[in-house]
Amino acid sequence: MNMQEVTEKIGLFFGSAILLYMVIVILAYTLMLAIAFIHIRKYSLLDKEEADEENLGSIHMKPISIIVPAFNEEAGILDTVHSLLSLRFPQTEIIIVNDGSTDSTQQKLIQEFHFREADKVIRKELPTKSITRVFQSAVHQGVWLIEKENGGKADALNAGINFSRYPYFCSIDGDSILNEKSLLRVMKPIISSDGDVIAAGGNVRIANGSFIQSGTVMETILAKNYLIVMQVIEYLRAFMMGRISFSRYNLVLIISGAFSVFSKEWAVKAGGYAINSIGEDMELVVKLHRYIKENNLKKSIEFVPDPVCWTEAPEKISTLRKQRRRWHQGLIESLWKHKRMTLNPKYGAVGMVSFPYFWFIECLGPVIELGGYIYIIAAFFMGDIYFEFAVLLALLFILYGSVLSIASVLLDAWSKDVYPRKSDLFRLIFMSLTEVFWYKPISLLWRMEGLLFFLIRKQEWGDMQRIGHSTKGKSV
Repeated sequence: MNMQEVTEKIGLFFGSAILLYMVIVILAYTLMLAIAFIHIRKYSLLDKEEADEENLGSIHMKPISIIVPAFNEEAGILDTVHSLLSLRFPQTEIIIVNDGSTDSTQQKLIQEFHFREADKVIRKELPTKSITRVFQSAVHQGVWLIEKENGGKADALNAGINFSRYPYFCSIDGDSILNEKSLLRVMKPIISSDGDVIAAGGNVRIANGSFIQSGTVMETILAKNYLIVMQVIEYLRAFMMGRISFSRYNLVLIISGAFSVFSKEWAVKAGGYAINSIGEDMELVVKLHRYIKENNLKKSIEFVPDPVCWTEAPEKISTLRKQRRRWHQGLIESLWKHKRMTLNPKYGAVGMVSFPYFWFIECLGPVIELGGYIYIIAAFFMGDIYFEFAVLLALLFILYGSVLSIASVLLDAWSKDVYPRKSDLFRLIFMSLTEVFWYKPISLLWRMEGLLFFLIRKQEWGDMQRIGHSTKGKSV
């Protein structure tokens, strides 16, 4: 066998392996899409307004402590707190944790809500950096501000848990805005399960471009910035397919740190948020799953598609790169830290399905998919049989990167009508068709960078610049 034949066999082997991988991925996503469609179809038949009114007056509804970790969030923190004060929910307390901000976050809060220093005994169930002062709002008695040394988001959340006095806590990012019924609806599975559901995550949407006033989304408008539009599509695909379908079988490993509710008791038993983890939200969910299975408990974690949390997305490619690199690095860190759960029947479906899925598709995906892009480019210069492989692989990439995205966009439009303007819907569909040609390759490079950071044990949060929630006429 000469060198040319050896090269051809190696090329065909790699081409076949990538093709097989893409077929498996597409089948997995198609199955998730089908499960999500069935669930949303059933959910759409429910009278949610009637259920909301019943829950508002229910004696079983539990009070919630809302924890807002804030580090240099001067651009959006006031809108976030105003949105929390507008929530329709029987009983809440709002705990803003200023994690050593170096901007005017604390000054703005004190001025807006008339905070005054207060004496408060804090029970230290979880270790945290030192708390220097505690403030209470003079106009809203249930609103608190904690001033502490900088320790990172996880440390700030643990400080909020220590300070909280209610049995459930809700973690909200400092740039997030909730719809008035979001908290009520995300609590529904927890209350209806009589406590068997110990954590629930809500749907997260991108606020950039929408008309927001005093913490309320007055009008939903799709941003003009192409980078924002692609992130909207990503969010829809992740939430409408992955999390809905995984939630149906208690397989969720990620519920967004931007909006999630946890049982305080079980979160503390699991050890709280990991301060040495770059992906603290996923890490807590995985620790809860592990604690549940190792103690033979009948508890579950759910994703609720209807409650909406609006968040600010990065508008600059440099900021988005840092975010995606960090997300992927956090994913790999959690998978590696709990690797003994992988294919371990002791951990049930989480170990046998969730962990293999995240290792094979989410973690290794960037390596194989980038290899596919390189193979397609090279194959066009390497003869007839390679050309056929390249065309087939390119078609699979388009099916995976565009058709499934369009399906998610249409599923969301049918179920929620969040983007009522037809022009916005058509733009989302058009941009979905372009994803595979520009956005997908660069996002794969960012995720590869996250893998590299994990391998060299480099942890870098990155400066996530905020510009504040945009208003009508300033859509970007």
